[in-house]
Amino acid sequence: MLPQRRSLADYRLIVFDMDSTLINVECIDELAACVGRAAEVAALTDAAMRDPSIPYDDSLRARVRCLRGLPLADVHRTYEQRVAFNPGARELVAHARGLGLRTALVSGGFAEFAEPVRQALGIDYMVCNRLQAADGLLTGELVGTLINAREKANALQALCDQLHCPTADAIAVGDGSNDLGMMALAGVAVGYRAKPVVRQRAHVLIDHGSLQRLASMLGGQAASGRGTESR
Repeated sequence: MLPQRRSLADYRLIVFDMDSTLINVECIDELAACVGRAAEVAALTDAAMRDPSIPYDDSLRARVRCLRGLPLADVHRTYEQRVAFNPGARELVAHARGLGLRTALVSGGFAEFAEPVRQALGIDYMVCNRLQAADGLLTGELVGTLINAREKANALQALCDQLHCPTADAIAVGDGSNDLGMMALAGVAVGYRAKPVVRQRAHVLIDHGSLQRLASMLGGQAASGRGTESR
């Protein structure tokens, strides 16, 4: 169940995960394919999902090391050739902005993908991981704070503090376990094509079709088509 039935216009902030939420791919999988290490990265991801004792930070750093030597030009080319926005992403962000909400992209993905996504959608704030490069090649390391579930939650809290609003006035949209912290803080947690662990905790699920259905759900109107429900 939604904590309180409110319209989208009653909220102050909407925070989006990026990979498989705003966009159709997982950044690191696409980049790993460029260096012929997609299977290795997939195995590392699968191991971390199956074994909770493997720290997320260690797993991510191991996967990023697989990208060592990839030219930045190929990173940018991969974005241009492989990334598409999920249905309704543009429309939902534009609608939220039109209603006066501030928008944020908070992602464990990489700035080389996140920045063009932010610009294309007109998103106000961005928090993401940053790949280190030297002489035009990825070093296989990250720069600065590693963005994990804790940092995603911290980002939502910091944005609410900046906007002088309670976290109950924020909406968090995501699909995976790294989104659970910020979802727990937000007034509304939205699972978009969500993993089972997110499905158990989300207030709203969008399983098929357009992200824009969220506007109908929070407007108190019947959502058209299959795949949207509230809890």
